[in-house]
Amino acid sequence: MPEGDVLRLTAERLDAALAGQVLTRAELRWPSAAAAHLVGATVLGTVPYGKHLLTRFDDGRTLHTHLRMEGRWRVDRTGSRGAAARSPAIRAVLGTRNWTCTGWQLGMLDLLATRDEPRILAGLGPDVLADRFAPDVPGSRLPDGVAALVRDPDRALCDALLDQRTVAGLGTIWMAESLFARRVYPWAPAGALGEDGATTLLLTARELMWRSIRVARRDGLGSVERAVHGRLGQPCRRCRTPIAVGTANEAPFERPVFWCPNCQADRSRRTEA
Repeated sequence: MPEGDVLRLTAERLDAALAGQVLTRAELRWPSAAAAHLVGATVLGTVPYGKHLLTRFDDGRTLHTHLRMEGRWRVDRTGSRGAAARSPAIRAVLGTRNWTCTGWQLGMLDLLATRDEPRILAGLGPDVLADRFAPDVPGSRLPDGVAALVRDPDRALCDALLDQRTVAGLGTIWMAESLFARRVYPWAPAGALGEDGATTLLLTARELMWRSIRVARRDGLGSVERAVHGRLGQPCRRCRTPIAVGTANEAPFERPVFWCPNCQADRSRRTEA
């Protein structure tokens, strides 16, 4: 599933094509929104929140989309073959005089009043990439994320980090990469970190994701090499131990957790021994 860094880059691409432009074509191929009329509306912009996208219009409405596992937004020059949007996998079409954006295999789609956006985002933790998640800004949401992470002290860290009610935007990639960066055992109880450790872990995740965004802007998506994710059996970049994979969450919601058994050893077992 695309994570917060990919959603932020997607929002930037949609903004570059649509922001400030009048829609000359709009099709929402979704049962609950198929009759909606958006042609003539001006796109104010697209805002990411965790793994969600909010495309706002000047008539007071917002198009909410979620990519789920396989969704994506594609941008084509209006009039081109791609802009024809003939595929049955396309769930949304937003077109202007110059550009046409198509939402493929979207997992969620809602058209709602902009003032009702909090209803869609209710229950989510703070966006780990948002400006207000920084530690030194007025009204920082970082303490909210820290409190949510350690709220259930016996919960495995990998499970808590994947829970969008903790912080929004993290998935299997940045969960694994941030735990590796801090040399933390993925199944350690969240309470073992303490508030300082939880703060450091969440800020590490934030920095790794922002680094991914900066590199993708320069070199393209996927340019950042992963330390552990997707590297099963390959040598750890630190200690050469083969990377292993375990499981977060219980069936049917289990997710893979890539980790280094040496760098991220279970310290509680070492202490008991």
